[in-house]
Amino acid sequence: MLGIKSKFRTLSGIEIKVLVAVFAIFVGSIGFILIAGFVSSGSTDHFDMQILKSFRYPGNLARPIGPPWLFEVMRDVTSLGGSTIVFLITIFVIGYFLLQKQYGMLFLVLAAVIGGAVIDLELKELFSRIRPQIIPNLIPEKSFGFPSGHSMMSTIIYLSLASLIARLQVRWRDKIYIISVAIFLSFMIGISRLYLGVHYPTDVLGGWSLGLAWAALCWFIPWYISKKRSEEIKKSGDDLPDE
Repeated sequence: MLGIKSKFRTLSGIEIKVLVAVFAIFVGSIGFILIAGFVSSGSTDHFDMQILKSFRYPGNLARPIGPPWLFEVMRDVTSLGGSTIVFLITIFVIGYFLLQKQYGMLFLVLAAVIGGAVIDLELKELFSRIRPQIIPNLIPEKSFGFPSGHSMMSTIIYLSLASLIARLQVRWRDKIYIISVAIFLSFMIGISRLYLGVHYPTDVLGGWSLGLAWAALCWFIPWYISKKRSEEIKKSGDDLPDE
């Protein structure tokens, strides 16, 4: 045990980030596959219904729990994962990277957001899961429900931005704080979808899992390519004959 701890302490910052990214890709992918399998078999129906009903008053499923202002809060929170906000954030981030001439980061953000949106739309059509019917939806939604696009895209955009911002920080507590804020935002957006009755819990869990895996993958692939290129350049330099 002490040997493992000592080895972990010797890891560099980039090595820890790579381990975290690989772990996130694995956990997110496996999590989504399991959830998708349960959803397809219908084995989560009872669980989904019970959780959704817990957000409504017994005997009046049209009325959400809590004071009237909570509905306004949840409606505002859910908009943070909507296509309009995600689009605006993406445009602002792209503009910043253009000004900084950081084109690698620009393409990373584009790949994460556009790729995530395409995956979400394709999977919705593939599973064609109807949104909750047992309780009234508090806001209108017309598309299929699985996976939750708000949960997935908020996880992708906020985690991706948090990881980019965290790279500029020196202290680990600052990095952890920034990542924690991104996770909290994604969590609250997912909860808002349940509160508003527009998604089943497994829709949200599926969106979180897939968003985590995709965000981590979009970080890992450019890092891996950059690392390979650096190794090739170094190797070619070592192979040059001495004068």
